[in-house]
Amino acid sequence: MTDTPHQAPVTGTTRLYAVLGDPVTQVQSPGLLNPLFAELNIDAVLVPVHVRPADLAHVVRGLQRVGNLDGLFVTVPHKAAAARLADRHSRTVEITGTANALRREADGGWLAENFDGSGFVAGLTGAGHEPRGRKVSLLGAGGAGSAIAAALLTAGVDRLSISDPDEPRLTALVARLTEHWPGRVHAAVEPPLHDSDIAVNATPLGLSPDDPLPFSPRALPPGSVVADIIMKPKETPLLREATAQGLRVHHGMHMLTGQVDSYCAFFGLAEPRTSD
Repeated sequence: MTDTPHQAPVTGTTRLYAVLGDPVTQVQSPGLLNPLFAELNIDAVLVPVHVRPADLAHVVRGLQRVGNLDGLFVTVPHKAAAARLADRHSRTVEITGTANALRREADGGWLAENFDGSGFVAGLTGAGHEPRGRKVSLLGAGGAGSAIAAALLTAGVDRLSISDPDEPRLTALVARLTEHWPGRVHAAVEPPLHDSDIAVNATPLGLSPDDPLPFSPRALPPGSVVADIIMKPKETPLLREATAQGLRVHHGMHMLTGQVDSYCAFFGLAEPRTSD
């Protein structure tokens, strides 16, 4: 016997959700949310949809006209473009310029939200890595990185240093964040790892086995936390190297699991049941 719920059959009444990315082989959200739909007796299914950047606008506009599709999840590399395609934006999306969820409203328009940052911070604190008062080095100013930056500042980090090879993107993000959190966020050509309590990889480096490390954990002081947002593989080369150096590590899957309650509220789904 098993307590794992079986996937309900897909019928003509099933509500649809899609996760858009390029690639999509690494996405973990269907494996997390489809069992949740079954557990909660929700007649819905989430499917990966491989969309190349040149086709994104056509796909988003086309799916907007699918009557039984209620929302989109967005992953790399589409989060900034998805925000631009939305009709309305949350405050988080306005600050970060990126979105990872689009909900179709009653008038047919897309409302954009980004839960990457809040999910990341929820996972971080849940694992015992409290960000308040810490010095953080963040690698990556893209879709996830921008949301994580805003959430870390909201959570009370003392100093946030952001690095990204795309200088215009980095400069624009730091300027937007500084409007809300002056004096606490800085652009860094090289992350100040020697003076950081937490170092976060918010880049795609680690998706492919031949990717270089986004940074060297050897530069971090003892007791630091190395966090990666890559979910597959779970043990990225960065996290393996950090473990070898005796540092604490934080896996990418925590960022997704930390978003589940927010997704349920955003899409109007029932709250997940908690076990006693």
